[in-house]
Amino acid sequence: MSRPTGTVVVVGSLNVDQVVTVDRHPAPGETLVATSFALLPGGKGANQAVAAARRGAPTVMVGSVGRDGAAEVATSLLSDSGVDVTHVRAVDVPTGLATVTVDRTGENTIVVVPGANASTGAEAVLAASDTVASAAVVVLQGEVPADGIAAAATAATGRVLLNLAPVVPVGRQVVLAADPLVVNEHEAALVLAQLVPDTVVPSDEAALIGALRSLGIRSVIVTLGARGALVSDGERDDAAGDRPVVVAVPSPRVTAVDSSGAGDAFVGALAAGLAAGEPLLEAARQAVRVGAFAVQGVGTQPSYPTLDDELPRVETEDAEVRA
Repeated sequence: MSRPTGTVVVVGSLNVDQVVTVDRHPAPGETLVATSFALLPGGKGANQAVAAARRGAPTVMVGSVGRDGAAEVATSLLSDSGVDVTHVRAVDVPTGLATVTVDRTGENTIVVVPGANASTGAEAVLAASDTVASAAVVVLQGEVPADGIAAAATAATGRVLLNLAPVVPVGRQVVLAADPLVVNEHEAALVLAQLVPDTVVPSDEAALIGALRSLGIRSVIVTLGARGALVSDGERDDAAGDRPVVVAVPSPRVTAVDSSGAGDAFVGALAAGLAAGEPLLEAARQAVRVGAFAVQGVGTQPSYPTLDDELPRVETEDAEVRA
C-alpha cells in the first residue's frame, strides 16, 4: 500500500539504545537482576525518520554518528526502512548512546549520552540546507545543539514540526516557526515558562495549549500517552473567532509492553500524514494509533508499523474541550 507524499526531512539524533528489562525499577542504591538486554537502533531523530518512512513518506535523515561499530547499529533500520542517509555524517566522536530501563508494565527510564549528536549544529545543517529547504515537512527535536535546530528552522520552506523534547533553550522565533509544536504535558509547561518566564503556568492541559497558542504558535499538539492527544489547529480556529479550538483525540486501548519511543512513533507518523497533505487533526488521529501500535513491541524502531500493518482501533470519538 502506498500514497503520494512530499518529502520528510528529519534533523536530529541517532543513538544506540541499550535496552534493559526489569521486573521493577530499582530504588536509589539498589541492585537488581535484569530479565533481558538488547542493543537496538534509537535516538529521537532516527526513530522519527523510521516511523515516517514506514508510514509511506520519502524520508531523509540529517545527523551525526561516530566512526565506530555502534554507528552501524544506529543506522541499521534507517537504511532498511528506506530512509536516505546521505546527510548522516561520520565524526570523530563516539556514536550517541541511550540506556533504557523498562519495567514489567512498560514504563521506562532513559539516560542519554549525546556523543556524536553534539556535532549536528548549524554547520552540519547548513551543509544539507538545500535538502532541508526542499522538504514538505521538516522535523526537529531537542537532542541536537540549539544552533542546529535554529539553522534548520530558518532553512525550511515547508512545514516545521518541532518536537521540543527534551526542552532545551531555543530562540523564540524557532518556537513560533512550529506548525505544529508537539510536546507532552510536562514539556508544554516548560516551553511556556521558557517563552514567558514570569507567567503562571496553567495546570489544565487545554488552558496550557490556549496560552501557547496566544503567543502566536500556529498549532499545538500535547501528547498524553495512553489518553491520546490534544490538538489545536489554526485552520479550525477560523470558525471559532479568537478562541482556540482544542480537540481531544483518544487512543486505542492496548496492553503496553514497552512505551519507549512511542512519542517518536507519533511524531514520525504525524509528519508522514502532513507530508501527504492530510489536515493536522486527521494526521494526529492516525499518529495516535501508530503510537498505540508501537507500545505493544519491545524497543523503539523495531516496533513501528508499516502501511501494511493493521493499527489498533479507537473505540471512542474525538471531543472538543475548552481552552
